[in-house]
Amino acid sequence: MTNRAVPDAGTQIEIYRRMALIKANDERSRKVIMTGRLVMPYYSPRGQEVIPSAISVSLTDEDYVCTIYRGSHDQLAKGLPLKDLWAEVAGRTTGTCKGKGGPMHVTYPTKGIMVTTGIVGSTMPIANGLAWGSQLRGDGRVTVANFGDGAANIGAFHESLNLASVWKLPVIFVCQNNEWGEHTAYDKTSNVRVADRAAAYGIPGERVDGNDPFAMYAAAREAIERARAGEGPTLIEAMTYRFHGHVFGDQDAYMDKDRKARAMADDPVPRFRARLIADGVAGEEQLAAMEAEIEAQIDEAVEFALASDFPGVEELKRDVFAEELN
Repeated sequence: MTNRAVPDAGTQIEIYRRMALIKANDERSRKVIMTGRLVMPYYSPRGQEVIPSAISVSLTDEDYVCTIYRGSHDQLAKGLPLKDLWAEVAGRTTGTCKGKGGPMHVTYPTKGIMVTTGIVGSTMPIANGLAWGSQLRGDGRVTVANFGDGAANIGAFHESLNLASVWKLPVIFVCQNNEWGEHTAYDKTSNVRVADRAAAYGIPGERVDGNDPFAMYAAAREAIERARAGEGPTLIEAMTYRFHGHVFGDQDAYMDKDRKARAMADDPVPRFRARLIADGVAGEEQLAAMEAEIEAQIDEAVEFALASDFPGVEELKRDVFAEELN
């Protein structure tokens, strides 16, 4: 395609800030778990920083995002406050769901983060519901449904794309194809590109380099503008690579070591950082100061979370059943 949207200098720096935040938060999460300060299931998004960062800069706080258990990058890119995130994954009352959701069920409607689900592929039908509501209200919101390549073969994928196409829902389906569905390589489960399946439902589909901020920004911008204009859904297959095993503690012996080494050597975060400096968009001191501020914010968030209270036994049934109002 020609004449595609290009992020201006300020937007490039903002994309990098979100990428750097995701990377630093992931590294701290793994460190805190390894030192025993926090026990939780953790699904690292390391290597996938570009995708939500380049998408979210074109979204508003009112726009919706649905994500999966490997979703901290989607949440942070959309603006979830660090303190709220860390308190939730630590199971504390100051978390987004009062510590009762944990890492796999983070929700923060203030920033449009509507659901984080542990059920593979379930973001898509939920996103359709949110998008349908937006369509009925005429509020101009769009919804982004994030899912992995492992979810592309389940029934909800096909049902959701079909319904969204028929009703022209303002939803963007984003397959973050990191080449692995848990412990199984994508090419062992399908001979078809995920993006090519869009043709079966009469909607645009594009495979894009999910580690290229410019390509990702352009594809997302077009899909978002199309959705806002009432032209219906788009399927984006963002190609990337998962740097770590399926879940923290997974030794990833099943992953090809050479392929993994190449991906990590081409880490998209330092690569984009170097480009910003080479292109004169940002200076070393500016980026270093930004990164130091991020580290300080994470320090504060971790300490805040670990100093917060656990929910009491009275919370066991609260937020489950309707409560009588006096």
